[in-house]
Amino acid sequence: MPSPATRSLALAVVPALLAGAALVLLAPPPDGGRPTGGAATVVRVVDGDTLVVDLGGREATVRLIGIDTPETVDRDAPVECYGPEASARLRELLPPGTEVRLVRDVEPRDVYDRLLAYVHRASDGLVVNVSLVADGFAAERHLPPNTALRPDIERAEQAARSAGLGLWGACGGPHVAGPATAPDGVTGGGRQ
Repeated sequence: MPSPATRSLALAVVPALLAGAALVLLAPPPDGGRPTGGAATVVRVVDGDTLVVDLGGREATVRLIGIDTPETVDRDAPVECYGPEASARLRELLPPGTEVRLVRDVEPRDVYDRLLAYVHRASDGLVVNVSLVADGFAAERHLPPNTALRPDIERAEQAARSAGLGLWGACGGPHVAGPATAPDGVTGGGRQ
């Protein structure tokens, strides 16, 4: 039978080892490459840059990295110009049941405990983050250290802005006050 000192040491060491193993799994590979990410299934779209996925039987909220769409669900802010369109576009790209691959960057979660990911549609490899910016439904928003696709997203925004696509043509840019209600009659409803 282990002594009380051995039991105390084990109780201190085992959690530390488990925490260390989790950090190793979440850390970028030592060669500087990016992790490949995990498979998930879309449950629903929350707004233009946030969705809920099923990850092995558990629901997780995912915030798309490197982009920002006009607000539609923040109860403390009005619905912004092109917000409803951005949400509708993400619903078109990722209807419920869509298989996706989530690729994280350096930080696994944001301050709201949402998973941070680049979302790749499994059927064709479309990088949804880049697609939303390229089509004018989102603007680039890079929060270091999560910048793996920054050059691609910046090029996509420059092209969309130059062509006056989406929010660039309709609103003049991101985060412009829009109508009091979205086209479906819904007003902001809080962060989800």
